[in-house]
Amino acid sequence: MTGRFIFILCWAALVALAPALGGAGARAQDLSALARLDPVRSLVSAARGGEIVLDLGLSQPVPFRAYLLDDPPRLVVDFREVDFAGLRPEALTGADRLADLRWGRFRPGWSRLVAELPGPMRIAEAAQDTGAAPRVRVRLLPVSAADFAARGGNAPQGAGGAATSALWDLPQPAVVEEPRRRQTGDRPLFVVLDPGHGGIDPGAEHGALSEAVLVLTFARELKEALTRAGMRVLMTREEDVFVPLETRMTVARAAGADLLLSIHADALAEGVATGATVYLLDEAASDMAAQQLAERHDRADLLAGVDLAGHDDAVAGVLMDLARAETHPRAVRLSQVLAGAIKAEGLKMHKHPVQGANFSVLKAPDIPSILLELGFMSSEADRARLIDPAWRARMAKAIVTAVQSWGQADAAEARLLRQ
Repeated sequence: MTGRFIFILCWAALVALAPALGGAGARAQDLSALARLDPVRSLVSAARGGEIVLDLGLSQPVPFRAYLLDDPPRLVVDFREVDFAGLRPEALTGADRLADLRWGRFRPGWSRLVAELPGPMRIAEAAQDTGAAPRVRVRLLPVSAADFAARGGNAPQGAGGAATSALWDLPQPAVVEEPRRRQTGDRPLFVVLDPGHGGIDPGAEHGALSEAVLVLTFARELKEALTRAGMRVLMTREEDVFVPLETRMTVARAAGADLLLSIHADALAEGVATGATVYLLDEAASDMAAQQLAERHDRADLLAGVDLAGHDDAVAGVLMDLARAETHPRAVRLSQVLAGAIKAEGLKMHKHPVQGANFSVLKAPDIPSILLELGFMSSEADRARLIDPAWRARMAKAIVTAVQSWGQADAAEARLLRQ
């Protein structure tokens, strides 16, 4: 079946090749001659408006690259394994439409065609027909000298002009910021606080109390404490509004957070649970209570019509697993330090203070992420603590101490890894 391959798909290594062909005319080449030029199917044609079309019939398809150079304006086409031996450029039909045409070997396994153009032009098409009668077609349209210069056609050859000019007619790479590197202590630690639930999902409720409002109140107080300790802090929500789970992770990633701390105060319909609990991502967690909490934490997105299940394809899953191989141990250390700091402050913790759970908000692969259950609204004792400003201040103090300690150790490890 006949197919077409646009020139931008050809070998990128050609960008670095020398900008000019040394000798002129035909000469013998030490090529493996995988392809030969067919002069019968090759010609230079012109159309109204100054358009020039160069058709080169080949015995078989080959990788090639077409680009422009200036001073004088000329088209350069580099081929992999095309044998021009015994063929005279001036004998090519329509060759007189070009100021000059030459071809030949310029390095083992590579040949080059150079066509001097009547003036500044741009490449409107550079493609290869790979069917029964292989052909390379390059179509050129005239442009002003200013337009040609703006496109890079007059880049100085001594400063990489061939490489620059070879790329001028290609889609340019997107301008992106430098990747954010793991913190090494040379800047303030950047923490994203994620108050759970909100808006259409109030979370756990007891009378007039709602989890969404309680954790938002605590997050505001914690933000102030972290800021006073010299850290940068961003909250995924500042009001009682709905924020999708994917957005919570996206906010942390887009901001370049050093860690994501999600805050909850949920309830269990069965059994008795009290005290603070730190959760890490564990997609294979089998604990029934953790499964119940995961369903509750994720229900807001389901209510809003957003289903996070099944979105990862195989490649994305592998890449995320690779990222987690670096971030998960850091999250483990954070969970341990945080649990230790809460106990040191004399605050009540669950009998299993650090647990694994399949919470969606913890699935950001490139940011150490943990979820802190401040307590359980299904527990009368925990409810009393959650509404006590003095208790919340002590919990905020413990978290600040833990994050500071973790951040210093994490930065020291990062510095060692860079060395």
